[in-house]
Amino acid sequence: MTETIPAERPRLLPPPTRDRPALRERLAGLVRGRADTARWERPAFLGLLLVTGVLYVANLGVNGWANAFYSAAVQAGSQSWEAFFYGSSDAANAITVDKPPAFLWVIGISVRLFGLNSWSILVPQALMGVASVAVLYRIVRRRFSAGAALTAGAVLATTPVATLMFRYDNPDALLVLLTVGAIALTLRGIESGRMRWVVWAGVLVGLGFLTKQLQAFLVLPPLVGVTLVASPRPVLRRIGHLLAAALAVVVSAGWWVAIIELVPASARPYVGGSQTNSFLELTFGYNGLGRVTGDETGSVVPGGTTGAGSWGSTGLTRLFGSEFGTQVTWLLPTALVLLVVSLVAVGVRRRRDPRLATVLVLGGSLLVTGLVFSFMGGIFHPYYTVALAPYIAGLVGIGAGLLWQRRSVLAWRIVAAAVVAVSGAWSFVLLSQASSWQPWIRWVVLAATVVGAALVVLRPRGRGLAGATVATVLVAALLGPTAFSVQTTTVGHTGALPSAGPSVTTSGFGGGRGGMPGGQGGPGGQGGAGGQGAPGGQAAPGGQGAPGGAPGGQNATGQSTTGQNTTGQGAAGPGAAGGTTDGGGNTPGGGTNLLGGSTEVSDEVVAALSADADEYTWAAATVGSNSAATYQLATGDPVMAIGGYNGTDPAPTLAEFRALVAAGKVHWFIGGASQSGAGSSTGSDAAEQIAEWVAAHYEATTVDGVTMYDLTPAS
Repeated sequence: MTETIPAERPRLLPPPTRDRPALRERLAGLVRGRADTARWERPAFLGLLLVTGVLYVANLGVNGWANAFYSAAVQAGSQSWEAFFYGSSDAANAITVDKPPAFLWVIGISVRLFGLNSWSILVPQALMGVASVAVLYRIVRRRFSAGAALTAGAVLATTPVATLMFRYDNPDALLVLLTVGAIALTLRGIESGRMRWVVWAGVLVGLGFLTKQLQAFLVLPPLVGVTLVASPRPVLRRIGHLLAAALAVVVSAGWWVAIIELVPASARPYVGGSQTNSFLELTFGYNGLGRVTGDETGSVVPGGTTGAGSWGSTGLTRLFGSEFGTQVTWLLPTALVLLVVSLVAVGVRRRRDPRLATVLVLGGSLLVTGLVFSFMGGIFHPYYTVALAPYIAGLVGIGAGLLWQRRSVLAWRIVAAAVVAVSGAWSFVLLSQASSWQPWIRWVVLAATVVGAALVVLRPRGRGLAGATVATVLVAALLGPTAFSVQTTTVGHTGALPSAGPSVTTSGFGGGRGGMPGGQGGPGGQGGAGGQGAPGGQAAPGGQGAPGGAPGGQNATGQSTTGQNTTGQGAAGPGAAGGTTDGGGNTPGGGTNLLGGSTEVSDEVVAALSADADEYTWAAATVGSNSAATYQLATGDPVMAIGGYNGTDPAPTLAEFRALVAAGKVHWFIGGASQSGAGSSTGSDAAEQIAEWVAAHYEATTVDGVTMYDLTPAS
């Protein structure tokens, strides 16, 4: 009998011991940075990101729902995955927002993780801002000094419109991040000659299209041009890289477009902002070429006129006007001067110099985007200019760094002094437009400009003088925009037309614009309950109620007679059964004007809307997405936005709405909103027909000043 030898028990090896000194060294390296960089560089970079995060997050809750139009869509997406995918305004999927939904996906994930509240909606935007500063820093630092990169990051972080939009739930925050990311990847591809980086840049541009459609493509001409000029690969290889990147753009943007175009209209929500239920029409019409020509069917425009010039005078000086100047142009003149300085310093003939590629792509992006903004005749709001902020910041950082490196040469010091003078002088002009707000700041800026320009001209002598020079120049250049940015964080901003910084009182270099629609109304917003008028002109009065006893018209514009932003004023539209709207276009118990900020909804109105809401597909219906969003956020139940954002989409038609009512799917119709007051002469009148039909066939009930119609079919 064979003896069985027991198997030897496996020996348990002792757990590996960590090399504690090595681990500490790696952790310290994360803070200290690489060994070949100055010890102060990484801490300074991390400090920049920390300060940026504090600026963008501090007092964030003051904005409440911010743009309630998009907050309601996020709420809908948290209740329905179908609404999440399409970007629907309500969980019952009646109609989408008038933009593709990529930015809503980002916010929507946050809301699904942390619940629906102001912070879960807005913190992702703030994090996008911090990430944008980090990516811009990296773009500049790859080929320029740490000081140049830090300056670029600081300029972007403290641009007032950037502070505004990175604390707001509009698509612009994600668009900026994707744009600077595409630039960074393209430059990486140019440096390495590898196609994959250019392809990934195309992916980001495609995602940018799913964020804000054709505006994302404004960066393509500079990216394509710089790749053709600066890539080390042969010409045919460069063209091949660009074709692959173009395919990446089409695939990353086109998959969602293909789905929404191929799915039958009956199986998906209506495409908001279009007149034919087509995303392609929305892309090339209302949100596309219409923005350039001014012929945007269904658009709300000041005074009810359409065509080029409806949104103010166009031209090279447009961005320097009071509406736009204090938002983004603090260092725009400086950036244009430093673009030329950088090209001269780097050398335009050095085609393959990565430094030249960086300057060209930032300068080209600034010029292309700036010129389109300056001459577009369609809808153009001041906050759109946030797209310019990273280009301005990058050029300022690069140009300032190059001048500092050449400060031993008198000619370059004179140029630097002139740049300081230009920066400080324009900052003084912009600060003077807000003369009633902290007037001491502009005099500090003026003094710092004079002293800084004088110090720059002096020959470099010791670190003490160098430090004093840098500090003084930074005060001259950044104190003004930083002060406006800080002020932006101290007040609430709500509605469709937010504006950074305090009110301004003069037309500025570019001249004022007549009659911009009202903006930051609502509780907590600047300007009180009414829509906030834009500077620079007389706005059109509010619309009157539709004939035949239809609910009262909404006031679509604010009023500003001297350029000073004021509470919106307008004619009150008479409502059915005695319901009225106030001068700001708001019903006493709640509601919004079509372009204004959200207003509070009283407990009585919420209780009425919430009663038996589970028995209906939509708890209520009302004209316009902003009005619907107000009630939807207050109740948590789907509210149909008749006519979409402006109340001018043919969704639903009168026949469709009557069928929904007959099927018992809509409980209430809320009056006090009508496209007749929107200042638009184009688009569908289906919403007005529905309002008239409701007023003619159902009895009005006034709940805390809000005119409501119970649409429950008679038993």
